[in-house]
Amino acid sequence: MFMNVILFFFAYFRLIIHILCVRDGLRNQRLVRQPSLQENAKTEETGEAEIINSFLSLTLLDPDVLECPTCCEPLKIPIFQCDNGHLACSLCCQKVNNICPSCKLPIGYNRCRAIEKVIEASRVSCPNAKYGCQEKTAFGNPFKHEKQCCFTPCSCPISDCNYIGLSKDLINHVCAKHKNDLNLFVWDTPLIIDCKKITLLQEEKDGEVVVVQVFSSSRGLTLTVSCISPLTSKLGRFSCSLKFATSTIRLKQTLMLKEIQKVSDEHPGEGFMFIPSYMLPSTGNLQMGICISRGQDHILHA
Repeated sequence: MFMNVILFFFAYFRLIIHILCVRDGLRNQRLVRQPSLQENAKTEETGEAEIINSFLSLTLLDPDVLECPTCCEPLKIPIFQCDNGHLACSLCCQKVNNICPSCKLPIGYNRCRAIEKVIEASRVSCPNAKYGCQEKTAFGNPFKHEKQCCFTPCSCPISDCNYIGLSKDLINHVCAKHKNDLNLFVWDTPLIIDCKKITLLQEEKDGEVVVVQVFSSSRGLTLTVSCISPLTSKLGRFSCSLKFATSTIRLKQTLMLKEIQKVSDEHPGEGFMFIPSYMLPSTGNLQMGICISRGQDHILHA
């Protein structure tokens, strides 16, 4: 009898606990708000929009696949294909008389729209990305940007130095590593320099690095003046006047400074000063007067 009472109360206690658990579960379900069908639809639309508006980064394992197999230049619209799917640019179609070089089928009549869409949607990182440039250009047309990219690296003009870096870093490099080779100058202030094959100058305040190069030949000496910097869209950033004098002859030449990224041993075709061999001093020491200015002052007042 006593055991039956204990079992009854135990069963009753379990029933009460079960009822309380069920009630709490229903309450929690009411607190969790389920999204409506309209909200689900809106979420799906937003998700699709996010996918559509996002950019997908791709890596070509073989960039040559986007080059014309005939001329090996980047493909440009319009792009044609033969019935076997071989591609050719419009210029090459004319060069091969509309005969596919790969299979001899006609080519130049059917456009390859799929590749054209790929070309239109492709953007190429600047070659100077590792130096900080974030510009991306249309595929096959990077040259306009590259010519004016301010992140174009510059090489140290000292012959036995292999330093390559940004123009602003080159200024610090030259000042720190080649201080003994420098000729400091000030804008619009004449300076006498002993010209060697490569003579290095640096503006005292702005740090612009200027190189005077001497090219020798049997006829005489050719001198050029260049600024080590990336190419810019600003024409005529710097100009200079060069003077050479002997006891009987005086020569003067005004020049626009070329913007170069590295010195070259190739003789210039323009923008130079020439000193005939019969005017050169017998000692072999060439002293020149030079005055460098911002803008085209020397050219305008020549």
